[in-house]
Amino acid sequence: MGSAQKQLNEGEELIVDIHPHWIFLAPSVSSLLGVVIVGIIVIAKTNGTAATVLRPVAGVAVLVVLVWFAIRYVKWATTEFAVTNERVMSMTGVISKTGVQIPLDRINSVEYHRGPIERIIGAGDLIIESASQGGRQTFEDIRHPDEVQREINAQMQHTDRDARGGASAPVVTESVAEQLTKLDELRRNGVLSEAEFQAQKARLLDA
Repeated sequence: MGSAQKQLNEGEELIVDIHPHWIFLAPSVSSLLGVVIVGIIVIAKTNGTAATVLRPVAGVAVLVVLVWFAIRYVKWATTEFAVTNERVMSMTGVISKTGVQIPLDRINSVEYHRGPIERIIGAGDLIIESASQGGRQTFEDIRHPDEVQREINAQMQHTDRDARGGASAPVVTESVAEQLTKLDELRRNGVLSEAEFQAQKARLLDA
């Protein structure tokens, strides 16, 4: 079970849950392959004093790049981008998780950017403009950002429709409460009699 799944509220549905695109690992993988190839050439082609100097250097280089790859892989494996029917979440970290959460009703716009190579391999950056504290957030190396953008927009539309559909009852209740308060003030100020106040109150409550 991923971190996003564990953070769901009651009734919240997980729509998208992805790790970064594999291009996130490309620099460390290519560097690792490069130093391994160079290391093999050094071992095969050097001898004597040159071998004594170059082989340890090549070994250290391979070790350093291998550690870098391991760190990048752990970061890739522990980074999640998720979309639910309530919010957008981005989390990273093994022991201590850090990230961003943006409620759908706070999002103003969703854009994506893809270079020529990213378009071919299905990767890109997602840019979310919101009224949240973070303001403009850029999420890099998202898998198929165009599809994620469409899903976020679809969930925003559902949220907007639900908000409009459920807005009538609270507005009516609040309006009645305000009117009752005003009627009570008129009664206390002597503008309305007790009988008139009770009649107006009954009319509002029966409406």
